[in-house]
Amino acid sequence: MEQFINTKIVYTPTEEDLQEAATLLTAGKLVAIPTETVYGLGVNALLPEAPPKVYAAKGRPSDNPLIIHLADANEADRYAVTCATYHKLASAFMPGPLTVILPKRNCIPDSVTGGLATVAVRVPSHPIAHRLIELCGFPVAAPSANLSGRPSTTTVEHVIEDMNGRVDMILNGGASDIGLESTIVLPKADGSLVLLRPGAITVEMLEEEGFSVMLDKAVTERLQAGEQPLAPGMKYRHYAPHARVILLSGERGAVQAAMEPFRDRTDTALVCYADDPIANAANACILGAFDRRDEQARNLFDLLRSFDSRPEITHICAPLPDRKGIGLALFNRMLKAAGYDIEEV
Repeated sequence: MEQFINTKIVYTPTEEDLQEAATLLTAGKLVAIPTETVYGLGVNALLPEAPPKVYAAKGRPSDNPLIIHLADANEADRYAVTCATYHKLASAFMPGPLTVILPKRNCIPDSVTGGLATVAVRVPSHPIAHRLIELCGFPVAAPSANLSGRPSTTTVEHVIEDMNGRVDMILNGGASDIGLESTIVLPKADGSLVLLRPGAITVEMLEEEGFSVMLDKAVTERLQAGEQPLAPGMKYRHYAPHARVILLSGERGAVQAAMEPFRDRTDTALVCYADDPIANAANACILGAFDRRDEQARNLFDLLRSFDSRPEITHICAPLPDRKGIGLALFNRMLKAAGYDIEEV
């Protein structure tokens, strides 16, 4: 898609700016919005002709469904068929980084849902996103505000890099608090949940609220040709820099030993933890402290995007995270960034 839109960039959004953004969205225009997870590319979810503009701006496959964002969890009944499980989830985790898959009502066009009979529902907690959706008075459909396949955007600079000239307005809201997209769950008839995409609302947190949680195979495996994704980010290669990402799986010491022969190579980046022995190498890139998965989550996409400004780097070696807590979300995103390229060490 050629750049053709005169994008307005608002670095310190005021109420007047948010009113202008709401007017743009009402008219079917595109607005990049900060949320607590990552930046989103917002569009009016009730206009059938509006979501295709998102797919075009991102270069996103049209069978990859969008999430609708609401100002109040109770509004979901207007756009989806809710259930007791949804309301229990909403009471515990909304507003926040949780998305729930529900049967859609007819007012939600197929262009939002990728032709599925379900719709993904979320209530963001970021004050700018929340206020903007209140002003709109309708759900805002929004995937991450990045070119399809690239790492998601967690700062306004990332959004400008990918979306300037492709959208009508970009709203700055500072660096994303979480840095990874929302957790997505599918309620089952028996009250249990299928986890479709891990995020900051972890399996452990869901279980603490009394939910039984089963992982969908797409969390840890690649969907095959012909399999339709049930939620955003399940099917296609995502989060990927231009360089080849290789994940090293094994004990921490063994991973460090496998990286050592590549120390200081200019064509290879070594993603490591701040307290790793190899962290002092010239080509080391610090993801965060080993025991601070929240810090690693905030840094991941910024780190992956930074490699694209270093054309000399052709390979990126990184440790495969464990699956505890938000580590499962890191595991999932890095797996997709690597195109499922894992080496056992």
